Amino acid sequence: MSTTVKRVYGYLAEFESASALYKGAEQVRDAGFKKWDCYSSYPIHGLDDAMGVRRSILPYFVFFGGSTGLLTGFSLAFITQVLIYPTVVQAKPANIFTTAAFFPIMFELTILFSGFTVLFCLLGLMGLPRLNHPLFASRQFHRVTDDGFFIAIEARDPNFSAEETKALLEAAGGKNIELVEEED
Repeated sequence: MSTTVKRVYGYLAEFESASALYKGAEQVRDAGFKKWDCYSSYPIHGLDDAMGVRRSILPYFVFFGGSTGLLTGFSLAFITQVLIYPTVVQAKPANIFTTAAFFPIMFELTILFSGFTVLFCLLGLMGLPRLNHPLFASRQFHRVTDDGFFIAIEARDPNFSAEETKALLEAAGGKNIELVEEED
């Protein structure tokens, strides 16, 4: 006989429309919650602002990844073509001023490093890969891909309180408020 221990993931509330979800997101944001998200079958203009979502730090990572690729390409070409194996073609000098020949490898490595930085940093910032999400076990969450609008507030948020959070979602216009649990 196996017993599964479940822990509370948070509350999931359904909203009637995109505008109701927008207004509910503003109320949850104003209540000071940090670990929560909105779910909709299509993008809702301005929802990021209503949620208080800041700009991503991903572009900074990509800039440094691309810069690393550029410097790697330059170093690779300069060290191999000028310092270790000087290549003299048609009496042209092998020095720092021959960088025009280095541009293709510098460009390619900039793009390659930028692409890998986007991939791995995006996965890390989003907390992926995650094989299963607790919301997938919800009775009503499957409607999010069709016509549902939901707000989920996680229990690990410092402001989470079972009674107060449920009351906030009800006051914000949430219907069918469900306590979502995840297996430990």
